[in-house]
Amino acid sequence: MVSIVFSHSDTFVGMSILDVARTDVVTVGLETTAPEMARIMRDERIGSLVVVDDKGNVAGMVTDRDLVTYGLTGEDDPRDLLANDVLAPHVFSVDPNASVLDVIHDMSEEGVRRCPLVDDGELVGIVTLDDLVVLLAQEFERLAAVIETESPPR
Repeated sequence: MVSIVFSHSDTFVGMSILDVARTDVVTVGLETTAPEMARIMRDERIGSLVVVDDKGNVAGMVTDRDLVTYGLTGEDDPRDLLANDVLAPHVFSVDPNASVLDVIHDMSEEGVRRCPLVDDGELVGIVTLDDLVVLLAQEFERLAAVIETESPPR
């Protein structure tokens, strides 16, 4: 196993996940229809929605994959499917103060690509695997620049 150690200065090592997360989380209610969820995902250019109950508590998540696997089976009319019918009720979430490295590890352990940030029951953000890959790519670019400046000329 390869272990990568980043410097603590000027990197994401000391950052909380809230520093990386998106705070404009797109949510839907339990009674939102599958076609409406699909339209929202298309219009917002996202692959998941956080489903909230009447009190604003996270009730689950619906992904574009959920809509396809439930909506196109032919068992039910997709126009009749509601968020409550297709949501994944177990939602892995993290505290917004958790470290980026801890969240990367935990998401890997849980096998999830999207992770809501919940603070005292309140949804405050969401982080996706894509967000973390972009962050890691930026760090690798910084490291590459250091290596390049310290390497002999070509």
